[in-house]
Amino acid sequence: MRNLSSSWQGPSILSETRPFPQKRPRPARNPSDLIDRAGNVAGVSEPAQPAEERVRVRATGGLGRITLDRPRALNAIDLGMVRDIAAALDAWERDTDIDIVLLDGAGERGFCAGGDVRGLYDQIAAGDAEATSRFFLAEYALDARIAEYPKPVVVFADGITMGGGIGLAGHAAIRVVTERSRLAMPETRIGFTPDVGGTWLLAHAPGRLGEYLALTGTPIGAADAIYAGLADHFVPSAHLDGLRDALETRADPSSPTELVLLFDESPEQSALAAERGWIDDAFAADSVAEIVERLRARPEPAASATADVLGELSPTALAVTLEAVRRARALPNLRAALAQEYGLVMWFAHTQPDLAEGIRAQLVDKDRSPRWQPATIQDLAPETVESAFAFHPTTPLWN
Repeated sequence: MRNLSSSWQGPSILSETRPFPQKRPRPARNPSDLIDRAGNVAGVSEPAQPAEERVRVRATGGLGRITLDRPRALNAIDLGMVRDIAAALDAWERDTDIDIVLLDGAGERGFCAGGDVRGLYDQIAAGDAEATSRFFLAEYALDARIAEYPKPVVVFADGITMGGGIGLAGHAAIRVVTERSRLAMPETRIGFTPDVGGTWLLAHAPGRLGEYLALTGTPIGAADAIYAGLADHFVPSAHLDGLRDALETRADPSSPTELVLLFDESPEQSALAAERGWIDDAFAADSVAEIVERLRARPEPAASATADVLGELSPTALAVTLEAVRRARALPNLRAALAQEYGLVMWFAHTQPDLAEGIRAQLVDKDRSPRWQPATIQDLAPETVESAFAFHPTTPLWN
């Protein structure tokens, strides 16, 4: 394996040895506005870049490191990148020289803003069902591989980590966030539904936070991500290089969790925890229409603002997403959730106009004025949700 990893060797990234930082509590902040109306979806606008240069893979000192290297595209992933990551994990699984795998992103703005949504739009417009299926099959297999990997996978979700980025980071053994982290599953903002195991993660968030985060696509910071179960540790970005050094040199204590704890600090208080009252009350309702009705009846300004946001999003996406999160709670494992999501994703891609329309409005024409079909939740046909879950893709996710 050493020969294989050296053939992939990218530019050496070495940092000076740093003393372990002293823990110190971070100051609390007042709960901020929980609604980001703009949302965030990953489009790709950078010049063409060879696939082999988009993922840097190298191994030093028992640490296998995989770096997403598309900083101008916020490290959005495409099929070639998915395959490169999977190949590295395959090669390292039985390599006795590799004890820990670190997955991070180039640049300071984001770990991974998601999948290549613009590419998905082009595939839908061309009617290329095979290409759409090929990407999701590979991506979901990688997400499951990370969750089941026999060696500890550490992920630095530093900066924007959304959509497909959650698929890479959310299922790792050790998930690190920083003061720059912004995590979200913003798929409803483009007429889509959370995938990459996002419904599995959100289904196990406290109370009704899963429904809230899935339907609104609200980005959250480090403290909220840890509270919601999307991350494990807060490490200031200034200490990430020191943590990388420690993972590579394996200083005592030697386990990756113990090493991360040496750099872990107490994050600010979770705004989501403070807002649980109205979130749990409203998002426990049986339907999207009832959720909006309960939000309108609440006295909190954030509840009313949330109702406004839901009124702007695809009724089809909202109804299917609500049901997806709730069904995920009853599923036995991540693989079952990924299979459910795969069916829904292919249903959206091949039968629903809202996905292409949402991408058009956000990333193509950028008029931010999608024309949903239907336009309101009241006009949504009662059988729509059931038809989504009854859809069976031609190619199954798991053989």
